[in-house]
Amino acid sequence: MKQALIVIDAQQDLIEGNEEEAGVVQKHVLIENINLVVQKALDAGSEVVFIRDKDVAEGEGKGFEVHEDIKIPSSAVTFDKSATNSFHGTQLLDFLKTKGIDHLVIAGCKTEHCIDTAVRTATVNGFDVTLVGDAHSTSDSKTLTGDQIIAHHNDTLHGHYNVEHFSVVRNADEDLFVPTHDDYR
Repeated sequence: MKQALIVIDAQQDLIEGNEEEAGVVQKHVLIENINLVVQKALDAGSEVVFIRDKDVAEGEGKGFEVHEDIKIPSSAVTFDKSATNSFHGTQLLDFLKTKGIDHLVIAGCKTEHCIDTAVRTATVNGFDVTLVGDAHSTSDSKTLTGDQIIAHHNDTLHGHYNVEHFSVVRNADEDLFVPTHDDYR
Protein backbone atom coordinates (compact mmCIF):
# COMPACT_ATOMS: atom_id res chain seq x y z
CA MET A 1 0.00 0.00 0.00
CA LYS A 2 1.34 3.42 -0.94
CA GLN A 3 0.53 6.31 1.34
CA ALA A 4 0.89 10.06 1.69
CA LEU A 5 0.60 12.54 4.50
CA ILE A 6 -1.21 15.71 3.44
CA VAL A 7 -0.67 18.70 5.77
CA ILE A 8 -3.15 21.40 4.79
CA ASP A 9 -2.80 25.13 5.48
CA ALA A 10 -0.52 24.79 8.51
CA GLN A 11 0.63 28.32 7.82
CA GLN A 12 2.12 30.88 10.20
CA ASP A 13 -0.68 33.49 10.09
CA LEU A 14 -3.46 30.93 10.05
CA ILE A 15 -2.16 29.13 13.14
CA GLU A 16 -1.00 32.18 15.10
CA GLY A 17 -3.65 34.59 13.89
CA ASN A 18 -3.15 38.19 12.80
CA GLU A 19 -4.88 41.59 13.00
CA GLU A 20 -7.84 40.29 10.98
CA GLU A 21 -8.33 36.74 12.22
CA ALA A 22 -7.89 34.77 15.45
CA GLY A 23 -5.41 31.94 15.63
CA VAL A 24 -6.47 28.33 16.00
CA VAL A 25 -7.25 26.57 19.27
CA GLN A 26 -4.71 24.22 20.83
CA LYS A 27 -2.01 25.45 18.47
CA HIS A 28 0.85 23.96 20.49
CA VAL A 29 -0.77 20.51 20.43
CA LEU A 30 -1.48 20.92 16.71
CA ILE A 31 2.16 21.74 15.89
CA GLU A 32 3.52 18.99 18.13
CA ASN A 33 1.20 16.39 16.58
CA ILE A 34 1.88 17.50 13.01
CA ASN A 35 5.61 17.11 13.66
CA LEU A 36 5.00 13.66 15.17
CA VAL A 37 2.95 12.57 12.15
CA VAL A 38 5.51 13.97 9.69
CA GLN A 39 8.17 11.83 11.36
CA LYS A 40 5.88 8.78 11.26
CA ALA A 41 5.30 9.37 7.54
CA LEU A 42 9.04 9.52 6.91
CA ASP A 43 9.61 6.38 9.00
CA ALA A 44 6.93 4.59 6.94
CA GLY A 45 8.48 5.70 3.65
CA SER A 46 5.37 7.71 2.77
CA GLU A 47 5.14 10.84 0.67
CA VAL A 48 4.79 14.10 2.59
CA VAL A 49 2.79 16.89 0.97
CA PHE A 50 2.17 20.40 2.27
CA ILE A 51 -0.67 22.53 0.94
CA ARG A 52 -0.60 26.32 1.34
CA ASP A 53 -3.61 28.59 0.86
CA LYS A 54 -2.84 31.68 -1.22
CA ASP A 55 -5.48 33.63 0.75
CA VAL A 56 -3.35 33.44 3.91
CA ALA A 57 -1.21 36.59 4.27
CA GLU A 58 -2.17 37.48 0.71
CA GLY A 59 0.05 34.64 -0.51
CA GLU A 60 3.37 36.12 0.51
CA GLY A 61 5.86 36.65 3.29
CA LYS A 62 6.40 34.83 6.56
CA GLY A 63 2.67 34.65 7.33
CA PHE A 64 2.07 32.65 4.15
CA GLU A 65 4.78 30.07 4.89
CA VAL A 66 4.29 26.82 6.79
CA HIS A 67 4.50 27.57 10.52
CA GLU A 68 8.09 28.10 11.62
CA ASP A 69 7.87 25.35 14.28
CA ILE A 70 6.75 22.67 11.84
CA LYS A 71 9.57 20.53 10.53
CA ILE A 72 9.35 20.28 6.75
CA PRO A 73 11.35 17.36 5.34
CA SER A 74 13.58 18.15 2.36
CA SER A 75 11.71 15.47 0.41
CA ALA A 76 8.31 17.13 0.97
CA VAL A 77 6.29 18.42 -1.96
CA THR A 78 4.32 21.68 -1.68
CA PHE A 79 1.26 22.78 -3.62
CA ASP A 80 -0.36 26.20 -3.38
CA LYS A 81 -4.12 26.48 -3.74
CA SER A 82 -6.61 29.26 -4.33
CA ALA A 83 -9.73 27.40 -3.19
CA THR A 84 -11.00 25.68 -0.05
CA ASN A 85 -10.53 22.37 -1.85
CA SER A 86 -6.87 21.25 -1.94
CA PHE A 87 -7.59 19.25 -5.09
CA HIS A 88 -9.13 22.16 -7.04
CA GLY A 89 -6.75 23.98 -9.37
CA THR A 90 -3.68 22.13 -8.08
CA GLN A 91 -1.65 19.17 -9.25
CA LEU A 92 -2.36 17.26 -6.01
CA LEU A 93 -4.62 14.58 -7.53
CA ASP A 94 -2.27 13.98 -10.47
CA PHE A 95 0.70 13.75 -8.10
CA LEU A 96 -1.05 11.20 -5.86
CA LYS A 97 -2.28 9.10 -8.80
CA THR A 98 1.16 9.15 -10.49
CA LYS A 99 2.76 7.94 -7.24
CA GLY A 100 0.15 5.16 -6.92
CA ILE A 101 -1.06 6.44 -3.55
CA ASP A 102 -4.21 4.79 -2.19
CA HIS A 103 -4.23 5.90 1.48
CA LEU A 104 -4.05 9.49 2.71
CA VAL A 105 -3.33 10.71 6.22
CA ILE A 106 -4.65 14.27 6.61
CA ALA A 107 -3.79 16.99 9.15
CA GLY A 108 -3.79 20.78 9.27
CA CYS A 109 -6.23 23.71 9.24
CA LYS A 110 -9.06 24.76 9.28
CA THR A 111 -11.24 21.90 10.36
CA GLU A 112 -14.65 22.93 9.03
CA HIS A 113 -13.34 24.30 5.76
CA CYS A 114 -10.24 22.89 4.10
CA ILE A 115 -9.88 19.73 6.23
CA ASP A 116 -13.51 18.66 5.83
CA THR A 117 -13.41 19.37 2.09
CA ALA A 118 -10.15 17.45 1.58
CA VAL A 119 -11.40 14.37 3.43
CA ARG A 120 -14.64 14.23 1.47
CA THR A 121 -13.02 14.99 -1.89
CA ALA A 122 -10.33 12.37 -1.32
CA THR A 123 -12.87 9.59 -0.73
CA VAL A 124 -14.75 10.55 -3.90
CA ASN A 125 -11.46 10.38 -5.80
CA GLY A 126 -10.67 6.83 -4.71
CA PHE A 127 -8.60 7.23 -1.56
CA ASP A 128 -9.07 5.77 1.88
CA VAL A 129 -8.43 8.56 4.38
CA THR A 130 -7.18 8.68 7.94
CA LEU A 131 -7.90 12.05 9.52
CA VAL A 132 -5.58 12.73 12.44
CA GLY A 133 -8.15 13.71 15.05
CA ASP A 134 -5.70 15.62 17.25
CA ALA A 135 -3.69 17.19 14.41
CA HIS A 136 -6.27 19.49 12.84
CA SER A 137 -7.60 22.71 14.28
CA THR A 138 -9.65 25.83 13.76
CA SER A 139 -10.64 29.01 15.56
CA ASP A 140 -13.86 29.78 17.38
CA SER A 141 -16.84 30.70 15.20
CA LYS A 142 -19.83 32.87 16.12
CA THR A 143 -21.81 29.78 17.17
CA LEU A 144 -19.28 27.13 18.24
CA THR A 145 -15.92 27.02 19.95
CA GLY A 146 -13.00 25.69 17.97
CA ASP A 147 -12.93 22.64 20.25
CA GLN A 148 -16.61 21.95 19.50
CA ILE A 149 -16.00 22.23 15.76
CA ILE A 150 -13.08 19.79 15.97
CA ALA A 151 -15.09 17.30 18.06
CA HIS A 152 -18.05 17.53 15.68
CA HIS A 153 -15.89 16.86 12.62
CA ASN A 154 -14.04 14.02 14.29
CA ASP A 155 -17.44 12.46 14.93
CA THR A 156 -19.00 13.07 11.52
CA LEU A 157 -15.91 12.23 9.44
CA HIS A 158 -15.21 8.95 11.24
CA GLY A 159 -16.79 6.41 8.94
CA HIS A 160 -17.71 8.95 6.24
CA TYR A 161 -17.93 6.87 3.09
CA ASN A 162 -18.37 7.11 -0.64
CA VAL A 163 -19.13 3.47 -1.45
CA GLU A 164 -15.66 1.92 -1.89
CA HIS A 165 -13.60 4.48 0.05
CA PHE A 166 -14.09 6.09 3.42
CA SER A 167 -12.43 7.98 6.23
CA VAL A 168 -11.55 7.04 9.77
CA VAL A 169 -10.36 9.31 12.56
CA ARG A 170 -7.34 8.26 14.61
CA ASN A 171 -4.95 10.15 16.87
CA ALA A 172 -1.33 11.08 16.25
CA ASP A 173 0.04 8.52 18.73
CA GLU A 174 -1.52 5.62 16.78
CA ASP A 175 0.04 3.64 13.92
CA LEU A 176 -1.50 5.91 11.31
CA PHE A 177 0.48 4.39 8.46
CA VAL A 178 -0.96 0.96 9.25
CA PRO A 179 -4.46 1.66 7.91
CA THR A 180 -7.46 0.08 9.60
CA HIS A 181 -9.97 0.57 6.77
CA ASP A 182 -10.07 -3.13 5.82
CA ASP A 183 -11.17 -3.94 9.39
CA TYR A 184 -14.47 -2.22 8.56
CA ARG A 185 -15.13 -3.50 5.03
